[in-house]
Amino acid sequence: MIFEQIQIGGDRNFAYLVGDETTRHALAVDVGYNPQHVVDRLTELDLDLKYIVATHGHADHIGCIPDLRQLTGATFAAHPDIPGIDIPLNDADTLPLGDTTINVLHCPGHSPDSIVLLVNSQKLISGDELFVGKIGGTTTDPQAREQHQNLRSVLLTLTDDIEVWPGHDFGTQPSSTIGHERATNPFLIQPTFEDFLHLKNNWADYKREHGID
Repeated sequence: MIFEQIQIGGDRNFAYLVGDETTRHALAVDVGYNPQHVVDRLTELDLDLKYIVATHGHADHIGCIPDLRQLTGATFAAHPDIPGIDIPLNDADTLPLGDTTINVLHCPGHSPDSIVLLVNSQKLISGDELFVGKIGGTTTDPQAREQHQNLRSVLLTLTDDIEVWPGHDFGTQPSSTIGHERATNPFLIQPTFEDFLHLKNNWADYKREHGID
């Protein structure tokens, strides 16, 4: 398997390339900026882009997908609520890519249409649901409650060794593991939803007190 994290621009956005070494087929994830950079990298790796996937429908993750489709002819796959898709991705779906397995998990919270991708049961492309040491933002208490529930019922049911590859470079390092986040992420160690919500509502103060960027 070929797996690459790409600094794509925007607000420290990450895009991803996943390639199958047998078929040379690939998928690109969250190409919100700089589609030509992704095309150039595909050429360098001798990969044929079959799928473009969005973890959710925010502009910084899908903004350049029309351009990338035009450049490559690839198929757009995402949650059914995102307009213009070719393939709807629902919870527990599998996206075929040669010998590489892409499992889809619906994990609403940061947005209702959020999915995460588990690649070969090894690497989790977590979009904006889970960052290194942080989580994605929410705007209402019900949205925060849904996020709190799904972080625990979806992501924290995964094994500790699974790598976490987030949608933005917001942490102290570009990737992590489920085990590390389970043990150290300030949001994931809160004992109750009320504590979780209090941290979200006072995150700026917490960051300042703990020297977090």
